[in-house]
Amino acid sequence: MKILYATSEAQPFAASGGLADVAGSLPKALVAEGQECIVVLPYYINTIKDSHKENIRYVDHFYVSVGWRAQYCGVFQTELNGVTYYFLDNEYYFKRDFGLYGYYDDGERYAFFSRAVMELIQKFDLRPDVINANDWQCALIPVYYNLYYRNQYNMQNIHTVFTIHNIQYQGRYGLELMEEVLGIPKHYKNIMEYDGDVNFMKAAIEVSEKVTTVSPTYATEILDPWFSHGLDRILKNKTYKTCGFLNGIDTDMYNPEKDPAIPATFSAKSKSGKRVCKKKLLEEVGLPTDDDAPVIGLVSRLVEHKGLDLIKCAFDEMITLGCKIVILGSGEAQYENFFNEMHYRYPDKVSFTCGYIPALAKKIYAGADMFLMPSKSEPCGLAQMISLR
Repeated sequence: MKILYATSEAQPFAASGGLADVAGSLPKALVAEGQECIVVLPYYINTIKDSHKENIRYVDHFYVSVGWRAQYCGVFQTELNGVTYYFLDNEYYFKRDFGLYGYYDDGERYAFFSRAVMELIQKFDLRPDVINANDWQCALIPVYYNLYYRNQYNMQNIHTVFTIHNIQYQGRYGLELMEEVLGIPKHYKNIMEYDGDVNFMKAAIEVSEKVTTVSPTYATEILDPWFSHGLDRILKNKTYKTCGFLNGIDTDMYNPEKDPAIPATFSAKSKSGKRVCKKKLLEEVGLPTDDDAPVIGLVSRLVEHKGLDLIKCAFDEMITLGCKIVILGSGEAQYENFFNEMHYRYPDKVSFTCGYIPALAKKIYAGADMFLMPSKSEPCGLAQMISLR
C-alpha cells in the first residue's frame, strides 16, 4: 500500500508538539511493516537545521491557486529511515521567525499548503492509495480532493483519511475566506460552514472517507460537548466512519539505553547514568547541583487544557517542599508570564525556557526525577509515554 502522510510538522525537521513526534515515527513504522510511505510538509526554512538541509535537494516548482492568485511552490525532497519526504516551499508563507503557527494569515498559509499537496500528487504522478491528512492545517486536502481532483487523470480512486490530534484547534475563520482565499464557491457552504464560520476541521470530517483520532478513548470523548469544542454535533452524525487508534512513540528515538542526545545512558537495571543526566540538566538550565533535591520536569504547550491552573495554585507549596522545577514550553501569555515570574522569584529553584527545543526536552525527560502532567484532558498524551521510558 502507498500512503501519503500530510502534516504541518514532523520530527526531526520541524516540531511544536506531539503531532511532530507521530509524523516522525508512524511513517517509519509503516515502512518497517512493508508499506510505502511519503510524508509531505511545509519547508520551514528558518526552522529546519542546517544539518538536515544538507540532505534536502531542490526537485522542481509549480504554481498553486490561492483564491484569484497563483502562488509559487518549490518542491524539495529527501529520504530518511526509508521514508520519502517532500517539502513544499513558499518563503512568503513559511519563512517566519517566531514559530510555526500563530500568524494572522494561518488560514491562507495552510490553504496554500493543502492545495499544493494536491498539485504535487498530480504533477509528480504519485498515485497514493491513501491520503492521511492530519489536524486542521491539512484539513482542506480531502476537501480539495473531493471538489476538484477526484475525477482528474491519475487522481482517481484515492482514499482519504483525516486524523484529529487535537480538536481544540479547528481552523475557524470568517465566511469571506471561502472564495477570496480558499477558492471554494459559496454553493459549497454546506461543507465549509459550521456555527456561522468557515471551519476547516468540520469540512474534513464531512468529506473524508474515514475520520480517526489518536486513541480509542478520545474517539468517544469528542462526542461529548465538554471535550468536542463544539464539533460534537457533526461527529455524532459521523460515528459510522470515526474510530480511534492508540498513538505510540519511536522507541529507538526515545531509548535512554542508547540515546546519544542525553549526557549518559541508563536503564531500569543500571541507573547510574540517571544521576549524571540530572546533574548535567541542572548545569545546563543554571540551577545549583550541590544538593539532592528532587527535580520535577514539565515539557508542555502552555495552554489551559494542560491543567496549568492547578500548577499555579500549588507552585509555591511545591517549592517549600524542597523541589526544583525545570519547565520547557510556550503558549498563552498568562502562563509564560507566570513561569517567568516564578523563575525570578525562585532563581535557585526554578528554570523556565520559553519555546520548544527537542534536544532540551530529551534532557528533561532523562534528568528529571518526576514528570509533571496534570492535563484536564489528553487526546492521547505522548509525554507520559516518553517520560516512562
